Amino acid sequence: MKKTIVRALSTAALLSTVFAGTALADTYKVQKGDTLSKIAFKYHTSVKEIKTANGLKSDFLSVNQMLKITVASKMTHASQPTTYTVVKGDALIKIANRFHVSLAELKQWNKLNNTVIHVGQVLKVSAPKQTTTTPKPAAKPTTPAKKQPTTTATGVYTVKSGDYLGKIAGNHSTTVTNLKSLNKLKSDMIYVGQKLKVPAKNTTSTTPVTAKPPAATTPPNTTTPATGSVTDYIVKSGDTLEKIALQYKLTIKDLMALNKLTSDKIYVGQKLKVPGTKTEPAVNPDLATKMIASAKKLIGIPYVWGGSTLSGFDCSGFIYYVSNQAGMKMGRYSAEGYYDRTYYVDTPKPGDIVFFENTYKRGISHLGIYLGNNQFIHANDSGVMISNLQSSYYQAHFESFKRFY
Repeated sequence: MKKTIVRALSTAALLSTVFAGTALADTYKVQKGDTLSKIAFKYHTSVKEIKTANGLKSDFLSVNQMLKITVASKMTHASQPTTYTVVKGDALIKIANRFHVSLAELKQWNKLNNTVIHVGQVLKVSAPKQTTTTPKPAAKPTTPAKKQPTTTATGVYTVKSGDYLGKIAGNHSTTVTNLKSLNKLKSDMIYVGQKLKVPAKNTTSTTPVTAKPPAATTPPNTTTPATGSVTDYIVKSGDTLEKIALQYKLTIKDLMALNKLTSDKIYVGQKLKVPGTKTEPAVNPDLATKMIASAKKLIGIPYVWGGSTLSGFDCSGFIYYVSNQAGMKMGRYSAEGYYDRTYYVDTPKPGDIVFFENTYKRGISHLGIYLGNNQFIHANDSGVMISNLQSSYYQAHFESFKRFY
């Protein structure tokens, strides 16, 4: 959730060779809603550097406070690293912001189907050299020359379940950046049924040269013949390979082979292939209707940290109160606790839960109830209210839609 009184977590730079050169001094007047991390991101510096430059002992700021900002000159950027090793506390969106790339590009370059990452994982953080628009080999001059005109002729693509910008860009031999520019998108968030402009496919001999990106979507199909149809299973708290294997009438060895696992170690949120047809947990329309009706009656009740009564709510206390009022016996958990007690869904329905990450702290930190038409109801600093998912703030922090078990 957004916090008026800031409790920003330090995002001290983990890279030692990104900047090397002169520094420029600047001053900044703190505005309402500012956080140290937000200001640090704006000036391409770190929370630690701002605190050091201003002698700050904590992360608290006050409106109109003047801060000294030491920003690295834009000419001091060293060569951009091509890989990054995930450390504790990282999130995919945080890494994308650090390297000034989009979330969809990170997922495309690393062939990720979701935003789950783990400590020690090595990620590509810059585009492969093949995507450069100025290739040196003499045999390829016709490829870039043919590529540019394709953006003038466009077709229309309708977003399907499981799509993301990186996948769509790959399937249409373009880049995420071009796709966003073509559709005037400000974030990577798309939804099922959305109409997107895509480059029209040419029937030229040069298209096979740029046909490598779609290869990222073909590996899942190669395992299908082994067990017939397969679907995805998201690992939950308390799961083991043995438990999942028994549930799907497999041996542990078969399950490991299907997912190319070298050990029996799994983690919450991991996506595993299992036999069967993908089915999302069914929506209980009566429960969803009651939850939404109960939630709307609370509009205007003030925000209270840790609150779960009519005197005031925080985001998780709001979910606790509304779900129990609707007849669902639900315990009082944090946003992360509710995240671990819900399934991922590709097609959100009214009554589903929408989660956000990296708002006032790292990881899952805010949630609300989806109302449909890109609207959701939640408890934030202004109290219980309805907000739009298309706002730049919520697009930047959107994590997923999920549904209660």
